[in-house]
Amino acid sequence: MKCIAVFQKDLEGQITFQQSKLGDVVTINGNISKLKPGKHGFHVHTFGNLKSTNCMKCGGHWNPENCVHGGRHDEVSHAGDLGNITANVDGVAKFRLSTNKIQLHGNVKESIVGRSVVIHADEDDNGKGGFDDSLTTGHAGARLDCAVIGWMS
Repeated sequence: MKCIAVFQKDLEGQITFQQSKLGDVVTINGNISKLKPGKHGFHVHTFGNLKSTNCMKCGGHWNPENCVHGGRHDEVSHAGDLGNITANVDGVAKFRLSTNKIQLHGNVKESIVGRSVVIHADEDDNGKGGFDDSLTTGHAGARLDCAVIGWMS
């Protein structure tokens, strides 16, 4: 199965997600532009509701197991915690990563299809920064833009 999230507001670009079958690793490829150079928090959020202009209707980080915030490689963290992407001096982030924390296949509780991807203004501290919001949002700052994760034709 292959899915895509396309940014069309403040950022430009897309992220694709690919998984062969339920339980397999999900491969994520992205190419996002119009970012400030540096690291930006990158998360799957609970809802695919883009009705608000500030992405707040997307809800919080997708967290079906009710865990604290952490990094992509942490055993205990939100399922939607995918870490950071890094934009180069031209404001472009090209990335390829894989994770077993998310699924494309499965039922509504298991799958990220129909949820959203949010790119944040600042670096995600992966829950280790010691800020008041480190264990909830990774102190990643404002939501720059969001895109719904949908099936790719």
